[in-house]
Amino acid sequence: MHTLEQVRSGELAGITRLKISQQLTSFPSEILTLADSLEILDLTDNRLSQLPDDFAKLTKLRIVFMSNNCFTELPKVLGACPNLEMIGFKSNQITTVDETALPEKLRWLILTDNKITQLPDSLGLRPRLQKLALAGNQLTELPATMAQLHNLELIRLSANRLQAFPIQLLDLPKLAWLAFSGNDFNRHQQVDNDLPQVSPADYQLQHVLGQGASGVISLATWRNNAHQLADDIAVKVFKGEVTSDGYPQDELNACLKTGRHPNLVQSLAHVTDPKHLALVMALIPAHFKNLGLPPTFETCTRDTFPDGFELTIKQIDSMVAQMTDVITHMQNQGVSHGDIYAHNVLFDDEANILVGDFGAASIYDDQPKEIQQKMKTIESRALGYFIEDLLSVCQTQDRTSPTFQKLHNQAQNLI
Repeated sequence: MHTLEQVRSGELAGITRLKISQQLTSFPSEILTLADSLEILDLTDNRLSQLPDDFAKLTKLRIVFMSNNCFTELPKVLGACPNLEMIGFKSNQITTVDETALPEKLRWLILTDNKITQLPDSLGLRPRLQKLALAGNQLTELPATMAQLHNLELIRLSANRLQAFPIQLLDLPKLAWLAFSGNDFNRHQQVDNDLPQVSPADYQLQHVLGQGASGVISLATWRNNAHQLADDIAVKVFKGEVTSDGYPQDELNACLKTGRHPNLVQSLAHVTDPKHLALVMALIPAHFKNLGLPPTFETCTRDTFPDGFELTIKQIDSMVAQMTDVITHMQNQGVSHGDIYAHNVLFDDEANILVGDFGAASIYDDQPKEIQQKMKTIESRALGYFIEDLLSVCQTQDRTSPTFQKLHNQAQNLI
């Protein structure tokens, strides 16, 4: 974290990345003195509502974050920034996105949790766009021009007001991660399931094990195990009304509809109290660990791995077989996971995997058959990318094996 005083003093001359959070109400003109070097500007958690017309003097700027501010429109001057690729304006009060506000080189746009009712046709005229986060707005339809986004790989559309399925996305050749729950055409579908309901009074939350966009997972112990469920449990308590992936109720519904599979984190019971929406899960054995790391600014939509991390081709082959079975199971239930990634997978030394995180899951078995089939194609493409990512960390001596070639061919056929 930096301070405005450091910028004013000249201490930060030549800096490439600047982050300031000081309840700023106006854009500090001193930042423009960094135009010769600044590539990443993070002014999240301030009180800004406008950018100056000369903001485009930041000609080397590639990434800008201004989430949790007070903007009511996406600043038009962003469209004049010659090298701007990534824009993050999550959780403002944006209602309007002008035709001219989107830079030509745009790859990654985050407008989650705003009040946008309409998007400009120019959005579909940004050929480099790969990642688009629009959950938690008031969109009733998408521009028809989005059918031209041939490099789009991930889009989040949950918790909007879409009146019909956005069919212009279904034939995009690279789309692999699509989330659309909680819209007017599919809001909070009713789901049949055989999981028992329990009360928050039936368990005691212990320490936090982890948390994500949609909730907090804690170790828990039973106070009243009336259904004689597993002794070792974790409880995911969902966060507020809407998250970066959509409504918690839709995530819970998708999880319940998917049901049980040996390679899914096992759900045991659920809580329907609206003040404490929660999912009780079997505690994951301690020897499981994360398979991958999330994408970076550079990789955009593709997973990363720790330095030096390697897998044998035998491990990869086993993991791919298990993931394929998981996706087939979910497709048979009419559910898209929407977030098939190595960073959402746990594995052990025997190459057993567990898939979790249903935050981006969507139910589609109530859609026409043609849409259902294309949703399966999209999710299968995610499997292809998953295979590619694992092969990228395959041990060198295994890269000439027949199994490596088989998996490579499988990925290419899916992609």
